[in-house]
Amino acid sequence: MKLIDDMPADWREGVFLGRLLLPEGPTPVVLRGGELFDISATAPTTAQAVALGDPASLTGKSLGALEDLALQDSSTLPRLLSPLDLQCVKASGVTFAVSAVERVIEERARGDAGAAQAIRTALAARVGADLSSVKPGSAEAGALKVVLIEEGLWSQYLEVAIGKDAEIFTKAPVLASVGWGDLVGVRSDSVWNNPEPEVVLICDPAGKAVGAALGNDVNLRDIEGRSALLLGKAKDNNASAAVGPWIRLFDDAFSIDDVRNAVVSLRVTGDDGFEMSGQSSMRLISRDPLDLAAQTLSSSHQYPDGFALYLGTMFAPTDDRDVPGQGFTHKRGDEVCVSSPRLGVLRNRVASCEEAPPWTFGISSLMANLAGRGLL
Repeated sequence: MKLIDDMPADWREGVFLGRLLLPEGPTPVVLRGGELFDISATAPTTAQAVALGDPASLTGKSLGALEDLALQDSSTLPRLLSPLDLQCVKASGVTFAVSAVERVIEERARGDAGAAQAIRTALAARVGADLSSVKPGSAEAGALKVVLIEEGLWSQYLEVAIGKDAEIFTKAPVLASVGWGDLVGVRSDSVWNNPEPEVVLICDPAGKAVGAALGNDVNLRDIEGRSALLLGKAKDNNASAAVGPWIRLFDDAFSIDDVRNAVVSLRVTGDDGFEMSGQSSMRLISRDPLDLAAQTLSSSHQYPDGFALYLGTMFAPTDDRDVPGQGFTHKRGDEVCVSSPRLGVLRNRVASCEEAPPWTFGISSLMANLAGRGLL
């Protein structure tokens, strides 16, 4: 598949920030008016481009028209990388009522997919209907919490779904995210897992949102379901954080309101003929994206290189793939497409974390590469 086929319909009118792997090394680029510009002489990293204050205005050496580069899913150069480099990769969880119900189900099933359906039937109507209209941290939320505790239905997941504090965690180390066309990794010891199609908000060192991208927060439901203390093992694995294809920068034609109103679609196509699709509407998110960003960066935690924040998903697939009642889980070779009209398509294939290319290019390697090119 060619990248040009996965661009948003209005991509020629937008401004995009990304990274290409060129023969000399990873290179930040700006895509404007259909033309790519190497901005590395001014901003050697996309994190620095954002920190400069107006990344959309950056220019540099022209690399030509996007169509002429014929970027595609292959090992040939140039190749599109994740648009993130030195930014911390954070994620917010349980930001939709439906996903809150599914986290409670995971917790009560103790990671057993076979037990999930009975619990889902018992909980979804009662809890899901109430949560969808409750503002987190409100007096109404506090009253609902009292009722759910009395009924024995309270959960640590409901605490972050309707309490005052959002769940914010670190999804991946710096430079560990993968991009469009790359393999995404699922641990080989996981038997119940799924993609999480999300919008990723890109923020500068002051916490100001400057743009957005698509993300796949690969999720291991069985591991997290055994214990919430296993969140790191369930979430942070080789090739488990996909972001891309680009960061679409905010301008007069694309703003935070476009993020608030975005519809994010998911399509999974398996080599076994299985197909699954669904949609998430950001209008149904329980916490505003800017509130989530404000809860990420505060006086108690700073991010001098900025951060990227997965905003959460309402899509928790329950379609049976093999055994009735066992729900959905990935198989090797699945093609996963996360899409939204203003952000394009993030396309990846599933492999085990052990089979995906190991993460070897870290901060030391990047600094050595940039120094060798005279960019530092």
